[in-house]
Amino acid sequence: MSEMNHELTEIAIGDVVTGTVVKIEDKQVLVDVGYKTEGIVPISELSNLHIETTAEEVDEGDKLTLKVKKVEDDEIVLSKRAIDADEAWSSLEEKYQNGDIFETEVKEVVKGGLVVDVGLRGFIPASLVETFYVEDFSDYLNKRLTVKIADLDREQNRVILSHRAVEEEELTAQKQRLLQSLEEGQVLEGIVRRITGFGVFVDLGGIDGLVHISQLAHKHVEKATDVVSEGQSIKVEVLAVDRDNERISLSHKKTLPGPWENIEERVAKGDVLEGTVKRLVNFGAFVEVLPGVEGLVHISQIANRHIGTPQEVLEEGQTVQVKVLDVNEDEERISLSIKELEQQQAEADYKQYEKDDDQSSFQLGDMIGDKLNKYK
Repeated sequence: MSEMNHELTEIAIGDVVTGTVVKIEDKQVLVDVGYKTEGIVPISELSNLHIETTAEEVDEGDKLTLKVKKVEDDEIVLSKRAIDADEAWSSLEEKYQNGDIFETEVKEVVKGGLVVDVGLRGFIPASLVETFYVEDFSDYLNKRLTVKIADLDREQNRVILSHRAVEEEELTAQKQRLLQSLEEGQVLEGIVRRITGFGVFVDLGGIDGLVHISQLAHKHVEKATDVVSEGQSIKVEVLAVDRDNERISLSHKKTLPGPWENIEERVAKGDVLEGTVKRLVNFGAFVEVLPGVEGLVHISQIANRHIGTPQEVLEEGQTVQVKVLDVNEDEERISLSIKELEQQQAEADYKQYEKDDDQSSFQLGDMIGDKLNKYK
């Protein structure tokens, strides 16, 4: 007994010893540290994280480095957690100073965030998990996350980590890479993220560009929601890139078939179309016959009679019937006539009049003939 006590006097609290696990019990582990009495590592001193059984952390035969916590009544109480914590703090302090990004595993999902293993207990608050709101963190259990240290206080035993900071850094880097790669004329696929009164913001994969409402379609657009909706995937062409101010101007209209494309397959010489008078000028009237397609009715083709100005006969917004005189897709030009339709109508009316007159004469002749027959 005295020999054992003599051995124990050679061990002091705070000493670091090495030993081999010789027995695993539910709530403690026995370790041979070279003395006649075996050292005890309580389950609470095995890990900086919560564990249910000692077998989760060690196996028999494992070699452990331990710190002496207590020497009393022929008993040596040891701690693996204290050694792990010392090593972890040293490593974490270095990572904190350098702003390192590293990987860790989520061990627990608790109220307010996630508990992770960084050699000791680390905590990721809910607000620092993602760049977006997460309602249920259950899927994060046992998941590995890249993190940065947000706050470190050894005296308070506080380790606050952030996965969100890592994601934000990557998004910023991705944004800069994309910004540098953009060139005028590029055609890209993007997602409509926000719709405003003056246009829509399109996510190009980390940075948003603006499609002004005038660049949404070839026709006039009153509301952007008439053309696109949030979350919709659309093609856009890069109009301009301001790298200093991180502004990107885009066009959806330029990726769409132009209103004049294949116009000669849709409109032919001699066609009669209905259109809207869009503009009146000294030499005639421009009439929209298809969305984005305007043709010219020359002043000489507006009426059968001589007129001094188009305003004598037409007004903007008026719906008119026009006849196609000529179509030129290359020059995006259509010549129209209202006069020819009026002439055709006048000729048709005259023919109908002659037909009606002939019919009347024929009927009158029959009546006279019938009367003469009665006197015979």
